[in-house]
Parts: sequence; C-alpha cells; structure tokens
Amino acid sequence: MKKIAFLTLLLTFSFGFSQKKFDKKETEKFQKTINSEYADPKTSPLMEEDLKVFKTLDFYPINAKYFVNAKFVKAKNEKVFEMKTTGTRTPKYIKYGTLYFTIESKALQLNVYRSIDLSKTDEYKDHLFLPFSDLTSGKESYIGGRYIDLKIPKGNTIAVDFNQAYNPYCAYNHKYSCPLVPLENDLNIAIKAGVKTFH
Repeated sequence: MKKIAFLTLLLTFSFGFSQKKFDKKETEKFQKTINSEYADPKTSPLMEEDLKVFKTLDFYPINAKYFVNAKFVKAKNEKVFEMKTTGTRTPKYIKYGTLYFTIESKALQLNVYRSIDLSKTDEYKDHLFLPFSDLTSGKESYIGGRYIDLKIPKGNTIAVDFNQAYNPYCAYNHKYSCPLVPLENDLNIAIKAGVKTFH
C-alpha cells in the first residue's frame, strides 16, 4: 500500500522535468494535480477526518526566484546505503550527484539520490529524489522537510522548481513511512515556495 501510494505520487509529478525556463502554468498545474489527488479517497494520504473537510493544501505564493537551473555534478564511486525513514523501513538509495545553484545571491548545494528499487522499473529508471529541509522547516513548512522529484539530466544542468516542493505522506498520516532528509541537505536559507505545513 505504502509503495503504491508513493509510486502514485511520483507518477503525479512526472511532468515538467525538462523545462529550462520558469513556467508559472506548470506550478499551477502541479497545485491543481496534487489537490485533486488529495481530495480523492482512492489516492489521498489524508486521514479520514481530514479528508472529509479537505478543500486545498496551503501553498506559498508562486515565485520565479525559487526556480533554478542548477549545475549537476554526477557522483563517483558511491555506495548503496539504507536511507533512514520515519518508520522501520530502510529503502536502498545511492547518492547520484550534487546540485549547485544560487538563491538570493547565496551559493547553495543539495545532493540528489536514486532509489535502487525504483530504478529497476521502466517508469522510474530516470527518477531522482531530492529531499531537503530549510529555515522554514518546523515553522511555515513541514518539520521533516520536503521533497522534489527530478529526472536524470542529459547534460550538466538540471532545472529545479522549489514551487513544486511537496510534503512527505507522513506529514498527513502516521501510517506512512517516509525517508528522512539527510543532514547534508539542510539549507541555511528560507525556501518560501511549494507546499506549506498541513494544519
């Protein structure tokens, strides 16, 4: 069930990976898609009592400054590791590379990871997982950080739209087991973009 739910989420956000310029319509599409998924009892991670009153997730205002074309440096000689989660599950990942970019004139970097299990499937063989936390975490955004889905780039740049950052399922329901953001992916800046914390 948990894996199916996660795959559904990945499938939901499989659009927009190759964009190089900020497109507000892509973020609006993202918001509409995630809201419709969360409103649907078949795909929603929400608990029953929350689903009954759900109307929309709370988003930061869409802001082009949180869209970056990051420099992508592929990792070498990395070993597969078990990523810690909020539960007992320990999915296998490998560090696939590092992203270098600037926001508000600050030089920042984040590691991207590849799921060993997902990479064996045709649908997700190019999928990269970008978990991060920032100065809004535990205040305006979910305390456990947020995720962005990316695709393996063909070149040495990768477009990252923080306006499409979303919460792990465990932000809504304790029955889910979600990967914890690695310490090296904690940004010393407030990323006021994407999905806010769920009240």
